[in-house]
Amino acid sequence: MSDKATQKDLDCIEAQLGRTPRDVHAISYRCPCGNPAVVETPPRLSHGEPFPTFYYATCPRLTAAISTLESTGLMADMNQRLTTDHELAGAYAAAHDDYLAARAALKMDVPEVEGISAGGMPNRVKCLHSLVAHSLSAGPDVNPLGDEALSKLPEWWKEEPCE
Repeated sequence: MSDKATQKDLDCIEAQLGRTPRDVHAISYRCPCGNPAVVETPPRLSHGEPFPTFYYATCPRLTAAISTLESTGLMADMNQRLTTDHELAGAYAAAHDDYLAARAALKMDVPEVEGISAGGMPNRVKCLHSLVAHSLSAGPDVNPLGDEALSKLPEWWKEEPCE
């Protein structure tokens, strides 16, 4: 469940990103410490650019952990399984539909991103950051490959809480 970003949230996100955040619509996932970790971004930014990445991970510890996971070859394995496991492919396609529906709930007509989700959905895996951000935001059992990647991450918030 997402919540409106406060000025404190926006200040935190700016510190996380090292730049002013662009067009944060809501906070869709918070780290256990309470700070924002994933934000929702509208499909068209205020300066007019189309932006298909609705769920965007901001927590630097989370994104670093995902980057490390991407370097393990997991995405190649996931892509291979998508070609042979029809149940997985169907669930992944449903995740794509969920992503599009969540973004469409903003009721912004952006033809440039129509039918485009993120992370390679619905047919391939090209960005675990997007898939994990979707899983954290939508909850378990929505994005099977995002859930799988999330289950392989360390507890990024525990060693040095981001409070």
